[in-house]
Amino acid sequence: MAGVRRVFIVAGEASGDKLGKAVMSGLKSLLPDVEFAGVGGPLMEAEGLASIFPMNELSVMGLAEVLPKYRALLRRKDETVTAALAFEPDILLTIDSPDFCKRVAKDVRAANPAIRTIHYVAPSVWAWRPKRAAKLAEFTDKVLTLLPFEPDLMQAAGMEAEFVGHPVVAEPEATSADVAAFRNAHGLDDGPLLLLLPGSRMGEVKRLSARFGAAARAVLAERSQMRAVVVVADAVRGFIAENQDLFPQGTVFLSPRDATEKRAAFAAAYVALAASGTVSLELAAAKTPMVIGYDMAWLSRVIMARMLLIDTVTLVNLVSETRAVPERIGKNCTAQALAEAVLDVLRAPDEQAAAMLVTMERLGRGGEDPGLRAAKALLN
Repeated sequence: MAGVRRVFIVAGEASGDKLGKAVMSGLKSLLPDVEFAGVGGPLMEAEGLASIFPMNELSVMGLAEVLPKYRALLRRKDETVTAALAFEPDILLTIDSPDFCKRVAKDVRAANPAIRTIHYVAPSVWAWRPKRAAKLAEFTDKVLTLLPFEPDLMQAAGMEAEFVGHPVVAEPEATSADVAAFRNAHGLDDGPLLLLLPGSRMGEVKRLSARFGAAARAVLAERSQMRAVVVVADAVRGFIAENQDLFPQGTVFLSPRDATEKRAAFAAAYVALAASGTVSLELAAAKTPMVIGYDMAWLSRVIMARMLLIDTVTLVNLVSETRAVPERIGKNCTAQALAEAVLDVLRAPDEQAAAMLVTMERLGRGGEDPGLRAAKALLN
C-alpha cells in the first residue's frame, strides 16, 4: 500500500502488545518515517508508541468479567475512536481483543471510510460464534492470521486475509547454558521440575491457582524428587505473593527477568500444567509435554459450553490435527483430574513430541520473521 506514513494501533492485552511490537519493528524497517499512535503496552511503547491510556485496563475476558467494567470500557472505546480520527492514519490496525477492537473499528469506519482497517489475529470462528467473520467484514478490509487454516474462513466472509506466521516460531530455543543458568539462579539441582502456569489474567489465576496447587501436591506426593515452579505474570504478581500457600511447600515462584529466562524455565521442565491459551504453543516450541486446564466464571462457562463448535481448545491439538495434549476444561478442571493427567504424561512423556513438531512447522518455523511478514502484509 503506497503512501503509508501513519498507523494507529490498538492492542488490548499482553499477547497483542507482543504482536504490536513485532509489527511496529517490521514497519520501521520498511518505512523509516512511519508514525504510530494508539493503545499498547510496554513492548509497543519501547518501539515508540505513546499509549493514550494503560493497556491493562482492557485485559478482561469472559462475559461475567466484562459486565462490571462495561461503562469504563465504553468510555475507553470512545477515547480511542476520537484519538484515531484525530490522528488521521492511513491504516487502523487492531490486534486481537476482538470485542473492544471491533467496536473501535466499526466507529472509525462509520466516521471515515477512507481509513484502511486491518485486524491482526483472526477471531476464532472455528471454535464458536462463526457469524463473527461476516460481521467483521462489515468494517474490516483485511485480516492477518496466526493459524494456517484461518485465511479461507476470513476470505469466505468477504475480507482479504493472509497467514503471516505465529510469533512463537521466531523465538530462539533455550540453550543448555540458559537452562543451567536458570537452575543455578533459583537453587534448583538437576531434579525433575513441574512447571505451573495458571495464567496472566487476574480472574483466571484466582480460579485456577488453588486447583493447580492442589494438583501439584498430589503429583509431588507420588514423585518426591520433583519440584514445582510457578511462572508469575506481572499482572498477578501481588495475588500470587499473597497466596503462595496455595502451592506446595518449596515451590519456586518465578517472575522472569526476560524472555531468555522464561524460555529456560519452559525447557527445564519435565512437564507443565498450564492454563489454556498461547502458552501451549510456547511449551511446544520448548518441546515440553503439557496438560491444559481451564475454567471460567459459572455464567461464562454455561454460555460457552452451549456455543463451542470444537472438541478441544488447545492450539497444539488444533494445529497438529491431533488430540495429543490432554486437557481438563470447565467442570472437568478439578485438582484430582489435573493431577491424574499430569502423572499420565510423566509416564509417557514422548507421546506429544510429534504433534509439537508438526505444530511448529505449520506455524512457520524456519521461514521469514512473522513480524516482518505482518508488516509486509499491511502494505499489500
